Amino acid sequence: MRRVAVLGAGKMGQAIVSGLLRAGWSEEAVVATARSEERAAALREQYGVRVEPNAAAVAGADVVVVAVKPQDAAALLDELSGAFRADAPVVSICAGLPVAFFEKRLPDATPVVRAMPNTPALVDEAMTVLSPGTHADARCLAAVEELFKPLGRTLVVDEKHQDAVTAISGSGPAYFYYLAEAMTEAGVLMGLPRDVSKELVTQTALGAARMLRESGDSPVALREAVESPAGTTISAVRQLENHRARSAVTDAIEAARDRAREIAEEYA
Repeated sequence: MRRVAVLGAGKMGQAIVSGLLRAGWSEEAVVATARSEERAAALREQYGVRVEPNAAAVAGADVVVVAVKPQDAAALLDELSGAFRADAPVVSICAGLPVAFFEKRLPDATPVVRAMPNTPALVDEAMTVLSPGTHADARCLAAVEELFKPLGRTLVVDEKHQDAVTAISGSGPAYFYYLAEAMTEAGVLMGLPRDVSKELVTQTALGAARMLRESGDSPVALREAVESPAGTTISAVRQLENHRARSAVTDAIEAARDRAREIAEEYA
């Protein structure tokens, strides 16, 4: 792949652009599209990449990343009817939209890969999950995977799991930020300066995530290692259980999954 077009360089599209550049892609090899000239100018100034009209970006691309909002995808594909090359893979990061949505709107036999990255791509710690479509063979999938590897970690799953992936890792950073916000505010309530409380929460989150990654232990084992009989931690966890925190998390993730399914039904 010599040239990548990112259609719709919003937050996630921008994260992909910046990640590719940090991974060594040249500014000439990455082209983006934007809704407004103001947004286009900001992308040119910040990254030095070309920002072109949609049709021009697609025409010269070896792979096209569709990063628009799900509700805008059909209109975009209609606008670009005839512009796509059947040999250029199309990668969708539109939450909820299945591979079939794109395959029926693109030239016959166009390779399509559904992808769900997340915003930690901005710091090269993304979790990107890929699902190949009917015409995306192993070589195509490997090439797309190489595209996302500089942004963090990648996994390949059957498409039937993508709504759950969206609910867990796609939306997941927001859940951790929500918890970090609550913990930081609790520290302030107890008299800590806000910057001190934030630093405590941030480093604790980093350390806990690294232990979860590197220790090989389950979350249960790691939690129990912190809890001591009649100690502070077990008292806190008891309150979380009393408030049904575990059930609330499950309900929240299921709600995100269900919304992904609704998006497919609304816009397919």
